[in-house]
Amino acid sequence: MKRFYVFLVLLFSFFCYAQPKAMSFDEAKKTLFSADVLDKKYKSALHSDEQLAVFKTEKDQEQLIAAYTKLLQDFGVFLKKNDFVWEKPHRCFNRIYISKEGKIDYFLYHFNVNEHEPEKNLTSEQMRNFKRLLNSFIRDYKFGVTAQENFAQCSPVVYKD
Repeated sequence: MKRFYVFLVLLFSFFCYAQPKAMSFDEAKKTLFSADVLDKKYKSALHSDEQLAVFKTEKDQEQLIAAYTKLLQDFGVFLKKNDFVWEKPHRCFNRIYISKEGKIDYFLYHFNVNEHEPEKNLTSEQMRNFKRLLNSFIRDYKFGVTAQENFAQCSPVVYKD
């Protein structure tokens, strides 16, 4: 019986480790790594209450915004190099969880779904390719700033060719 429990712990650890780092918010809700759980481990990079933010000074905030902008631009270049085609602009909301060393731990996203005009949504193939390429991109990406603690940054984004 003891071996069975050890096996379960090892199996559980493997699945936690093997979880994709990039996933939709809906996928995250189905895992141990939901946004609610992550938000307890990663402090907001920016916050209206300075005491709740990781980046408190105006200079630090400017550096964070520059690094975040560069991340999105670098990802756009990566998608283009890998022949990803959007066909038309797509609105998305991103929440990125970053270690204090600048490593992207998790990248959650939610594309705005247009129920009235489903032809304007991403195809299932585009969604699979986006997730695959995003996981590949963040695997080795180093965010442009570091901090004294883990932090999260979010924003709406419009992805387009």
